[in-house]
Amino acid sequence: MNQPPAAHADRHRPSMGPPRHDRPVGPALRAWRDKRRMSQLALALDVGVSTRHLSFVETGRSRPSAELVLALSERLELPLRERNELLLAAGFAPRFPETPLSSPDLDGVQRALRRLLDAHDPYPGVALDRHWNVVLANAAAARLVAALPDALRQPSVNMIRAGLHPQGFAAVTANFEEWGRYLVTELAQLAESSADATLAALLAEVSAYPNVRALLARPAAPVPTEHRLLLPCVLDLGGTRLSFFTTLSRLGSPRDVTLAELSVELFYPADGATEAALRHRP
Repeated sequence: MNQPPAAHADRHRPSMGPPRHDRPVGPALRAWRDKRRMSQLALALDVGVSTRHLSFVETGRSRPSAELVLALSERLELPLRERNELLLAAGFAPRFPETPLSSPDLDGVQRALRRLLDAHDPYPGVALDRHWNVVLANAAAARLVAALPDALRQPSVNMIRAGLHPQGFAAVTANFEEWGRYLVTELAQLAESSADATLAALLAEVSAYPNVRALLARPAAPVPTEHRLLLPCVLDLGGTRLSFFTTLSRLGSPRDVTLAELSVELFYPADGATEAALRHRP
């Protein structure tokens, strides 16, 4: 079988001492492979190395090259942050920068996101980091967030926490039975697939809320017929019922950790009454 030059050159690379990281690269790679439910054989074939060499890497008998770490990370579909962590664990410098969103280097991205969100007004729109914290919001979203208690707005709004906290939007969500269960399920799947400790902690936090505990203790109710195609979030705010569906999008081809972890959530009216209420807001 033909092998990529970088992977082929790495095949018999001897161990070069312990990696400069708290967790050795081999067990970390093995953990990610197990999480992705891939066999050693399948992964080795896909990246062009022998199963014997991959086994040596996973057990610490051989240290992988940076190129092999990146090839394995690509096949395992790891986030850029985790690729940097694996490179550090193998004793190499990170390859992907992590630039603060406030940096002048990202001025163009900030302006583009701001234009996107402002153009979406009078419908709510937010930009989120990897933990679902709001980093940018348009005026319509800011008006919704203003209804939250101070404790849920500081230091920033977390959309999962705000949506599930009994004093947050959960208190005014008319279909919390369906929407709350959806949020918990999405968070659980994201925490599992990403192995992110902060998301795992957030899942533990929201699962302890009394309203969420009660929700999860009940069998899931049948989805109403009118919601069989798209589940909305229905809010009762000051006598006005607002029904939204949402879209999530990401930046294309990011090579920076911050940009790779950004997402944009746009809320759209799910019915004519909601659209009229948003467009004719006093």
